[in-house]
Amino acid sequence: MISRNFKNVLVVSIGFLSLFTAYGGLQSLQSSLNAEDGMGVTSLSVIYGSIIVSSMFLPPIMIKNLGCKWTIVVGMACYVSYSFGNLLPGWYTLIPTSVILGLGGSPLWSAKCTYLTISGNKQAAKDGKRGSDIINQYFGIFFFIFQSSAVWGNLMSSLIFGQDTSIEDIPEEQLLTCGAADCGLVVNSSSITRPEKKLVWTLVGCYIGVGVLAMIIVAVFLDNIDREQTSQFRGRREPFFHTFLATFRLLKDWRLVTLIPLTMYSGFEQSFLAGEYTKNYVTCALGIHFVGYVMMCFGAANSLSSFLFGRLARYTGRAALFFLAALINFSCIIALLFWRPRPENLPIFFVFPALWGIADAVWQTQTNALYGVLFPKDKEAAFANYRMWESLGFVIAFAYSTFLCLEYKLYILLAVLLLTVITYPIVEYYEHKNPTPPIEQATHQHHNGTIKGEEFSIISQTQL
Repeated sequence: MISRNFKNVLVVSIGFLSLFTAYGGLQSLQSSLNAEDGMGVTSLSVIYGSIIVSSMFLPPIMIKNLGCKWTIVVGMACYVSYSFGNLLPGWYTLIPTSVILGLGGSPLWSAKCTYLTISGNKQAAKDGKRGSDIINQYFGIFFFIFQSSAVWGNLMSSLIFGQDTSIEDIPEEQLLTCGAADCGLVVNSSSITRPEKKLVWTLVGCYIGVGVLAMIIVAVFLDNIDREQTSQFRGRREPFFHTFLATFRLLKDWRLVTLIPLTMYSGFEQSFLAGEYTKNYVTCALGIHFVGYVMMCFGAANSLSSFLFGRLARYTGRAALFFLAALINFSCIIALLFWRPRPENLPIFFVFPALWGIADAVWQTQTNALYGVLFPKDKEAAFANYRMWESLGFVIAFAYSTFLCLEYKLYILLAVLLLTVITYPIVEYYEHKNPTPPIEQATHQHHNGTIKGEEFSIISQTQL
């Protein structure tokens, strides 16, 4: 018999799986599908720019007033609006829906992270285990299920676009411009054949359907575990600016500031695969109908590795896994600088996203868990910072996507990785010497039917 907390983790995970089956597939296709004037990449940049803005104030306000469950539902609705914008893609449809998605993105992820952290601490207190171990396990389960969305979303795009009757062989002169050997800016809209309109509408319609399904799953089946705390907050409301500035107040903690390169690198490496690899390697040398298959490989490797690393972390520790991820990414970046993609080297197109998926599984599961362990009393503000700095990495990478050569983009990615390798161990060493008191050590006393344990007091979570 599974526990109620584990059931809730499964509901959140399946909801995100359904939602990001749609968004993940659209994100992978934007640089190729809406390549005209860089519209697709610009829309992605606007999304993550809006996430930065929303990270500054929306997560604590929404979570404290709506609770985690309904914040997740509202955030999902914002993501679905972006799918509607892709039905008739243009500047006047993509950009407004990108802003809406971005504003809902940070509250969505902060609420999810807060929900999993509270659930993990509850279960740990119940079982008499360490909170960090259960949190790691829950994040591993979440990312195992969630990351498989890349498989299903991209499978849909490949199967639907594979029916296109206008698929042609890639000319030799275009192959000479693929990869990092050439500047890479010449892979523009004129060299990319857009699929038939009816196929695009079919795909986007399917994405809208699974997005709405995600909202229904969470609204119906997810327990509202922080209902009491949100009602207490509404009845004893803090000054607006106290909640508004919660995200920034946490920047007083030097550990959070030191983790900024690690968090931003997560945005850089994800945006490179979704924006650069799919366009300058896969679409350029194989065609847009192969993007889905290649990204499926990334999703499968990411999903399985997330589950594995979530369980391995208690034996190996975070540092060993982070080092493994850094080594994998470093090797891939060096190889991508020299590889000239050609259709006859088909297996190699799948090797890179598979390795990238293994590394990304570490960046995602362990960084999320690290934030939950380091800032147990400030979960909303901590995860809002996480989304803000990760999104800044996305924005910077997507912003220079249309005017920097691919070779320089790889060098920038390498530089941020090296900075991460220098700064992250400082925090890990300090945490090893001075462990953050786990929240389950707080007293759990029942008084008038209410649990007064510190881990359930969302009201105090943005206090420093």
